[in-house]
Amino acid sequence: MKVFAYILMAGLLSAMSCSLLAFQGRVFEEDEAPSLPLNGKQNAEWTFARLHYTMGNQFGGFHGFQRWAADYPKADRQFEMGVRRLTRLHTRPMEQIVDADSNEIFNWPWIYVEDAGWWTVSEAQAARMREYLLKGGFMMIDDSHGDYEWDNFMRGMQLIFPDRSVEDLQDKDEIFHVMYDLDERFQIPGTRYIWGTRMYTHDSRVPKWRAIRDDNGRIMVAICHNSDVGDAWEWADSPRYPERDASLAYRIGINYILYGMTH
Repeated sequence: MKVFAYILMAGLLSAMSCSLLAFQGRVFEEDEAPSLPLNGKQNAEWTFARLHYTMGNQFGGFHGFQRWAADYPKADRQFEMGVRRLTRLHTRPMEQIVDADSNEIFNWPWIYVEDAGWWTVSEAQAARMREYLLKGGFMMIDDSHGDYEWDNFMRGMQLIFPDRSVEDLQDKDEIFHVMYDLDERFQIPGTRYIWGTRMYTHDSRVPKWRAIRDDNGRIMVAICHNSDVGDAWEWADSPRYPERDASLAYRIGINYILYGMTH
């Protein structure tokens, strides 16, 4: 399996500079997502699949906004553009929404979960996600901040995996060295912390890179806590968003994709 994984990975990576400054294109308006091509739903090796979950009445939603859709669809499509530019991975140019209540989850081996600090997970959903992950699925959890959101995220995750622990990843972990070497990682801020009025609290100042593994040591759930990777994808085309932060966000995302596809 190791040999197969290395062969597959070699076919995915391009001979390219590690700089993401080459990721350029026209600047979209703040609420504008890249337009969809005619072949937006073509079959591909990788698709950006985003989990649709419910928040529960106790969390409400500002004017009906549900947090699973934060940064959607611009973050998804701009990240897809970067994946196509920076790798040889055949990438579908249109995102896929996957409902937590649907068996469609088994069709998408890599799933992004936005703002899971606000999700609610039913027993049936937990059983489905547990089966999905143990069968080889991979989830990237992003944009939870502070202890309150962490605790709520863990309430759902403990339904999925009541007997599996969450660990802090180490610099040497393979997921940080699949394509890019990411020994030096830092907090990736959301725009509300850069040009908004939001301030980091004492429990949200330190970025955490965490994971849940299967019995063979494979990372099934990769967790970016106290960072907002999706916001960096969404605003990578903006001169107002720091290039240093956007570059790390793309590197993290690409490493997580390639790890999920080869492990």
